[in-house]
Amino acid sequence: MLQIGAKLCLTIVIFLGIKDVSSETVQGSILLNSGVFDKVISKFKAVLVKFDETYPYGDKQDTFKAVVEATLSQSDILCAEVQVADYGEKENADIAEKYGAKKDDFPVYKLFVEGKEEPETYKGDVKKADDIKKFLIRESGLWLGLPSCLEDFDKLVAEFRKTPDDKKAEIFTKAEELAQKYTTEKDKRAAEIYVKTMKKLVETPEFVDTEIKRVEKLKDGKVSDKKKEQLNDRLNILTSFQMRLKDEL
Repeated sequence: MLQIGAKLCLTIVIFLGIKDVSSETVQGSILLNSGVFDKVISKFKAVLVKFDETYPYGDKQDTFKAVVEATLSQSDILCAEVQVADYGEKENADIAEKYGAKKDDFPVYKLFVEGKEEPETYKGDVKKADDIKKFLIRESGLWLGLPSCLEDFDKLVAEFRKTPDDKKAEIFTKAEELAQKYTTEKDKRAAEIYVKTMKKLVETPEFVDTEIKRVEKLKDGKVSDKKKEQLNDRLNILTSFQMRLKDEL
């Protein structure tokens, strides 16, 4: 708790102390400049930095927002932006040059991991949030869950994927026992979705993909705010299944 509090204080100080770099900060991320870059990087186990132009917008920026949202529940991961100006004093061009982030390649994602001297560079599609999340999980070794996802269950989904069908009953037992430890209504509901989804997958391997389409259609319809929130929770859990079942992270 003290560690999280210290990180929160650091983030507040950074927000107050950083000179405006001409763009609104994405909620959940921070803007960095050369004056504080090294100080911030050293305080977290993993920092995903997006090097980009000033005033970033469009699909690529929406992708960054989706990645940031997925990191909000993980206190060891920080998302940050370095916005590089190519006019005037060319703010932050020195940082971009230091880490080989070229303007023609913007946005460029660099992952700084505690204990590693050099950052890892993301080389995939900068419009695919799921691919960036997988890169972050794989290279940092940290759990990254979407809102409403449960870390223990996400790990169990990965185990479920590798377990032969004739052994999956053992996973169901683990899942049902794990569900008992949650006490809040929201977590209980999430745990129930995980258990039911695992059982459905044994009967229907394509269940996750078809269920995502069904839930998205329901969410886009006329439903109450409370129902929409519940559908979003279900959609996040199903997306977590989809990520962990289709590819090795």
